[in-house]
Amino acid sequence: MLKFTKIFLAILSLNLFLASTVSAEKLSDREDIQLFINEMHEKHGFDKAALETLFSKTRMQPSIIKAISRPAERKPWHDYRQIFITQSRIELGVEFWNEHADLLKQAEEKYGVPPEVIVSIIGVETRYGRHTGNYRVIDSLSTLAFDYPPRSKFFRSELKHYLLMTREENVDPLSLKGSYAGAMGQPQFISSSFRSYAIDFDGDGKRDIWNNPADAIGSVANYFVRHGWKPGDKITQMISPSANTDTALLQEKDLKPSHTIASLRQNGFTDIDNTLEGDSLAAVINLDGATAPEHWLGLKNFYVITRYNHSALYAMAVYQLSEKIRERRQQAEQNNDA
Repeated sequence: MLKFTKIFLAILSLNLFLASTVSAEKLSDREDIQLFINEMHEKHGFDKAALETLFSKTRMQPSIIKAISRPAERKPWHDYRQIFITQSRIELGVEFWNEHADLLKQAEEKYGVPPEVIVSIIGVETRYGRHTGNYRVIDSLSTLAFDYPPRSKFFRSELKHYLLMTREENVDPLSLKGSYAGAMGQPQFISSSFRSYAIDFDGDGKRDIWNNPADAIGSVANYFVRHGWKPGDKITQMISPSANTDTALLQEKDLKPSHTIASLRQNGFTDIDNTLEGDSLAAVINLDGATAPEHWLGLKNFYVITRYNHSALYAMAVYQLSEKIRERRQQAEQNNDA
């Protein structure tokens, strides 16, 4: 027993020594981070000493690796849907719309994106600004850029954009918080999206998607129109295959519209909306319903939603939540008029 205790204490002492060594090692001393610092200095004129100080205050977060390894998009549609299509999220969406009706109307007039879609995006992303993330963005992006090999190239690029963004916006890079993947503010823009699509919608001289609903709303609308949103066009429609439908179509996963409406009608989808022109393009979106597979048309505007998050589940949740919010708000208005 005494021998076992001595071995245990020796192992414990070794572990404590290793832990203290790791914690004492400055992150800025790592070779990969030094290479990144040199790149930012040479290509973008950042001060090396300032970046070394920044990274010495940055912390790698193992919980971020765990979170990104189990995304909600891996769930089947019937489970994923239940996360977002809830009564509380619908009611809060109506409340958000009512509170910011003028801003949403202005955004629709300028960009052609319906209020319910903008509201739904913010509702899915952050529950209308209530949950914008508790990770420091510098920690999230650094962890994924340097300690997550499957997507290190992407997050290294986002880290570069983040440093450029905070310099352009005159913001302390240690001050901003977001999701485990570094998404920020009410609409959860990643750094490159912020630089490209965030706007100062109310003209106060700042692009504030964290605390300013006007900028959040305008930025979402701008993102959509810049990705090809077609005002007034349909987004999607549930469709039903027939006996002569090519089974390959019922297994497709490509989100980009590539089939003409005419060809899909010929392939047995006879219930497609008659207002859709034959030469319009669509994808066939196949989802796991609760009791049977679901098949939907992925039209251009549906594809635009997937540019926000490259997932058919995400786009369908945004669409269905937007419809529920619109219907609930219309119902409330009719009740008030009665």
